[in-house]
Amino acid sequence: MRYYGNAMSQLKTRPRRTVDDYLKLPEGTRAELIEGEILMTPSPKLSHQVVSRNLFVHLDSFVRTRGLGEALYAPMDVHLPSGDIVQPDVLFVATANAGIMQDWIRGAPDLLVEILSPEGVERDRMVKRDLYARNGVKEYWLVDPEARSVEVLGLNASGRYEPSGYFEERDTVVSPLLAGLSLPVAKLFQ
Repeated sequence: MRYYGNAMSQLKTRPRRTVDDYLKLPEGTRAELIEGEILMTPSPKLSHQVVSRNLFVHLDSFVRTRGLGEALYAPMDVHLPSGDIVQPDVLFVATANAGIMQDWIRGAPDLLVEILSPEGVERDRMVKRDLYARNGVKEYWLVDPEARSVEVLGLNASGRYEPSGYFEERDTVVSPLLAGLSLPVAKLFQ
C-alpha cells in the first residue's frame, strides 16, 4: 500500500466567485452566479424562444389587465437574497413586491419560470428548484418543450416546493399564485 501523505491537503479548490466577479462579465453574457460558481449558458434555440415569447405574452396580458404586477423575460438579472444571480426565462413580480424592481431585480420574485433545455435539465429541476425555494420564490414553473408540459411548484409553509399541478398539452395551466389564470398548454408550443 502506498502512502500519499499530505496529498489531500495539497488539492487546490477554485476560489468562490462573487457578485463583483459576475458584474465584470461583458454586458449580454449569458451567465448565472450560483453557489459561488459562474455558470455560462449558450443562447437558446428557436423553439425555446417561441415558447418563452408565447408564455410571456399570455402572462403579461393577464397581469397587466388586472393590475397585478409586472411580467418580465430574459435576459434579466435576478439578484436573490442569498447573493446568487440567475436569469430565469420569465418572471413575475407582484405589485406588493414592486420594491425589488430596481436596476435589476433585487430580491425574490413571486414567480420564476424556466424552460427546460437538454443541457440544463439537472440545473433547473434540482439546483434552481432548491435555490429558489431557499430564497422564498412563491411559485416555480418548469416548462418542458420535449414533453410539452408545464409543472407548477408552490412554496409550502416549511419553505419547500410541493407540486401544485402538472399540465400536459391538452390541459390548461392554473396557478395558485395567479388566481383566474387560464393558460392552454398547447398555446405555448404553437
